[in-house]
Amino acid sequence: MAFFDCLKGGDGKLNERQRRFADEYIISGNAYQSALRAGYSEKYAKARSSELLDNVGISDYIKNRMEELQDEKILTQKQILVMLSEIASGQAKETIVVTTKVAELMPDPVTGKSVKVYNEIPQLVEYPTKNSDRNKALELLGKRHKMWTDKVEADVSGTVVFANESDIPD
Repeated sequence: MAFFDCLKGGDGKLNERQRRFADEYIISGNAYQSALRAGYSEKYAKARSSELLDNVGISDYIKNRMEELQDEKILTQKQILVMLSEIASGQAKETIVVTTKVAELMPDPVTGKSVKVYNEIPQLVEYPTKNSDRNKALELLGKRHKMWTDKVEADVSGTVVFANESDIPD
């Protein structure tokens, strides 16, 4: 009975081939191709690759791995604050592609005369962050640190009376 539980993923442990299948499936989303890449025979992959996805252990592994991968993609609060600080202080640079045309004289094979040929050369150029981007980063950092929140403290003693209190329904 324990052998069949293991096949269904009952104990939650995967063998190496099952783990490879799950990892390949995460990459491709194709059960058949993933089974082949994991080392299953073509006959088995055709007949039973979809059953591998029904295996509790494999499906749990895929689910957990996808959550881990998703978490790795999301920036932490600290990373966001560091990036905003770099933009606000002007440390971050923006990169654009600038294409320059360079003329060369090349002999025309038909006429033998020199002909100007223009070659475009792309270059990456870094330049400082725009002031509008720096201002926005400063604004977001200010909001994060609650710099723009007016704090009003009121010491009220006595009874509070609302204007038009009789118009307010109970």
